[in-house]
Amino acid sequence: MRALIIQHQSSAPADGLQLALAERGWECEVRVVREAGAELPDPRGFDLIAPLGSAWSAHAPESAPLIAPELALLRDAHEAGVPVFGICFGGQLLATALGGRTERAAYSEHGFVKVDTDDAELVPTGPWFQFHDDRWIAPPGARTIARTDSAPQAFTLGRSMGVQFHPEINAPLLEQWLAGGGTAILRAAGHDPAAVLAEVNDRAGETAALMDGLLDAFLTRVATV
Repeated sequence: MRALIIQHQSSAPADGLQLALAERGWECEVRVVREAGAELPDPRGFDLIAPLGSAWSAHAPESAPLIAPELALLRDAHEAGVPVFGICFGGQLLATALGGRTERAAYSEHGFVKVDTDDAELVPTGPWFQFHDDRWIAPPGARTIARTDSAPQAFTLGRSMGVQFHPEINAPLLEQWLAGGGTAILRAAGHDPAAVLAEVNDRAGETAALMDGLLDAFLTRVATV
């Protein structure tokens, strides 16, 4: 089984999703989108597409040329029946590609947050790690599964699923985010970056278990419909 993981702007350490897929015998190809006109492979050559987070905003005019190739890939994948699992910005791109849109969230969310869920066997309450300012408006026909007062947190449509939180978080990944501008973001939001990183470390086992459960539920209940 082959998964295409799409990162944005910079190459990050192996995240929880990549590690969980590798543990299940998946081969992961990672592509990094840094600028407009990115060349991306045919999604039909993969068994899973996973677009990840970004500091970009999917509805900002300046983002349009950056995300156009990826939106086309996600539409093609969905129409071809290739499962898509979008995380945070990746979930916002998935919603946009399938006919929804994005906008500013009611308020930014950072750190571990519990969600309200309609299907705890697919998306438990968490707490899940959050790092976002925007939210999606779900595409036509989508089923919204989880939410907070700030934003929808999970939706499914066919074999595709988007989540607003970061199930893939681990300490090396957060450390890269902090070094790349996340420290200033957290401080501006009133958070202590060191304390947030310490909590990610403290919750490492819990977070990995949530990632495992979510991935297994997605693969068995959504990706095979």
